[in-house]
Amino acid sequence: MERRAALLVAAGGFAGAVSRHGVAVALPAGDPWGTLAVNVAGAFVLGAVVYRTRLVGRLSERTRLVVSTGFVSSFSTYSTFAAETVSLDPAAAALNVVANYALGFLAVLLARGVIRWRS
Repeated sequence: MERRAALLVAAGGFAGAVSRHGVAVALPAGDPWGTLAVNVAGAFVLGAVVYRTRLVGRLSERTRLVVSTGFVSSFSTYSTFAAETVSLDPAAAALNVVANYALGFLAVLLARGVIRWRS
């Protein structure tokens, strides 16, 4: 990766992480609405970047690095999942949804088990 590209991704990532933290601080702790809000907003932004680039082709590589790879990826991990899923055929999309959620829940359960075991 080029140094300039890495710095662009880092700048966007910093802004995304700080923004996500801002949402978390602004909303009540333990409430899932903040995560839902950033995931939906992130999916919207990433979808706009992807489809604007595909349809119009006017978004610079630098802008895409800062916004999608940097900002959106640290603001929301769901956005990438959603954008990739809608680009698949229906059967593959369904499998992708099931696999992502099932493996995500299993990973949480496994982590919880490891933490309990080590405590």
